Order: sequence, then structure tokens, then C-alpha cells
Amino acid sequence: MTLVFATHNANKLKEIQALMPENIQLKSLTEIGCTEEIIEDAPTIEGNALIKARYVKTYYGYDCFADDTGLEVEALDGAPGVYSARYAGPQKSAEDNIDKLLAALEGKKDRKAHFKTVIALILDGQEQCFEGICKGEIIQQRTGTSGFGYDPVFKPEGYQLTFAQMPLAEKNKIGHRGKATQLLLNFLKK
Repeated sequence: MTLVFATHNANKLKEIQALMPENIQLKSLTEIGCTEEIIEDAPTIEGNALIKARYVKTYYGYDCFADDTGLEVEALDGAPGVYSARYAGPQKSAEDNIDKLLAALEGKKDRKAHFKTVIALILDGQEQCFEGICKGEIIQQRTGTSGFGYDPVFKPEGYQLTFAQMPLAEKNKIGHRGKATQLLLNFLKK
């Protein structure tokens, strides 16, 4: 089976490919020739995932799935949430986003947060959504060099390492994207 994963993000593609069985061939947006920016303007993470999946199906004809992820911080009333990638501006800079997050949390004792990923699948004309959540906290400074996005400041519940310190296989087992992907895979196996 061939599925398009509606992303240009090489890090996300690598994470998802590591979880896919051999009988599922993934193609990225780049591989299908989709170079235009898909505008994600839904007010929810699920809505943005559906926008991307529907766009690929409508304009390119492929069965596909798309994900959207947000970091929701309790002390910030769920921010940055749906705006996680653009938290510090439209340049989508992970460094700037982390700087803004750490500044917003300065002096706050409650640093609880969770990552939420929603994967929207369009297969054989049907839409399905799968959600994965990983609870944890925001630490006070960047630690680790692996991963991407907010990984250097997110420490999952029950662990002493940040996502940026973990091997990819371990992150995939406990992480939000890994959990949502496992639900997707379970559905695809039926």
C-alpha cells in the first residue's frame, strides 16, 4: 500500500517511517510534487490535520494522512497549542519559539504541559482521526541535541531525560506522535 504523509518535515517523516511496517510505502509531499504551502488556519489541531489530508486527496488524488501537533502548557492556558509552530512568529523558528516559551514561564512553578498529535487519515474515501498525548513538563533550559521543535525543553512524565536526549526508538514508544501513529497502524492492519 502507498500512502502520502502530508509533510515536508524530514524529521517527522523519519520518525513515522521508523514505525511503519514494510508493506506500507510512504511518500512525502515533496515526492508527489506538492510544493505549495497548505494553509493551516483551523482553530484546532484536529482541524489543521484534516485540512492537510483533504488538500492532498482533493488536488493530488492520493490516499493520505496528515498530522498536526501542539504543545499545550497549563500555566499558559493551553498556549502555544494550535499555534505551536508559529508561536514566536511566521518564520517558524524552533529556537525563537523555545525562547518565547521559556520567557513566558519565567517565575512560574507550574510547568506541566503535554504534547498532542492528531493524525487525520483519508483512505478509500473515509476519514479517521487518531490522537496521541504525552504528558510532561517544561524544564528551565534546553537540554539535549536530538529531536526538533520543543524537544530540548520537554521532559515526559516519569523520565529524567528530555525528548532531545532520548534515542528516537524510545521517544517513539512514549511520545505523542508515536502513540497517534500506533493507533493509525492498528487501524490500517484491520
